[in-house]
Amino acid sequence: MVLYGYYARMLPELTITPTTEKLHEQAIGLDALPLTEVAQILASAQSDAAASVAAALPSICQAAQSIAQSVRDGGRLIYVGAGSSGLMAAADAMELHGTFGIGTDQVRIVMAGGLTSDAHMAGSTEDETQALASQLGDVGPADCVIAVSASGGTPFTLEAVRLAHAGKATIIAVATNDGAPLFAKATHTILLQTPPEVVAGSTRMGGGTAQKIALNMLSTLMAIALGHVHDGMMVNLVADNAKLKARAAAMVATIAKVSEHEADRVLQMTEGRVKPAVLLAAGAASARDADVLLTEAGGNLRAALARLTQPENRHENQGDLA
Repeated sequence: MVLYGYYARMLPELTITPTTEKLHEQAIGLDALPLTEVAQILASAQSDAAASVAAALPSICQAAQSIAQSVRDGGRLIYVGAGSSGLMAAADAMELHGTFGIGTDQVRIVMAGGLTSDAHMAGSTEDETQALASQLGDVGPADCVIAVSASGGTPFTLEAVRLAHAGKATIIAVATNDGAPLFAKATHTILLQTPPEVVAGSTRMGGGTAQKIALNMLSTLMAIALGHVHDGMMVNLVADNAKLKARAAAMVATIAKVSEHEADRVLQMTEGRVKPAVLLAAGAASARDADVLLTEAGGNLRAALARLTQPENRHENQGDLA
């Protein structure tokens, strides 16, 4: 039986091959099959990996609440990973500002070897932990560290979790092997029990698919808990290009039931911010009053709209918006 190096180091007592290193049941003779048959096997394996996320839904929901609380408290979301897991983590982190308006000062990416500008990721960086002390030395109780590792035994990610635990941060650990060392110090554990990879050990495939789904769910559930999603619309987006400006106007028009011309007008008054623009279009007396309503509602647009229906908050004449 094969025992891979990092598991031998992390868990000397381990007696079984981790799932991430096992051969898929359809792998024997794979390279001799027509590519059309291989493609069917690959597609089926990806579907199986995606389906594995369902078992982790309770853990994902609990972790999302913790992420939302960190953001409310002004803490940071620190995504940590190496290799393809690091890429999945980075992709989710880099979408948070544009999609949900999370401040860039509240999001950090700590990836083994850093984010490269070319297509080369040195595998050795997942074993290099020396720089982590300086990268994570300021982590504290308000912060939330999201650590992703398919194997759950990557030295870089394990050391990041150790440092985060020492700083009393909330730790969300995502791995695909049951009993992964990564789970030992975690506040929330998300086990994605994906089947063996069709190409053994290539966790950019099934493992990466499951990780992407789980990470996207974590950040979307966080945004919903923070009130940044309304009827499936990303009402806290940062409209910094033509496509997103058009989307913002369409959201204001849809929610407030006004014309897109009126939506554009109120968006100009709120510097492109959708939530206060909706409240202006729905009858708030001014942009300042819209912001007050949102503050009182904890940033939740639906709750702010409900407050607006109270007579003392509604403007007599929407034509006098200022």
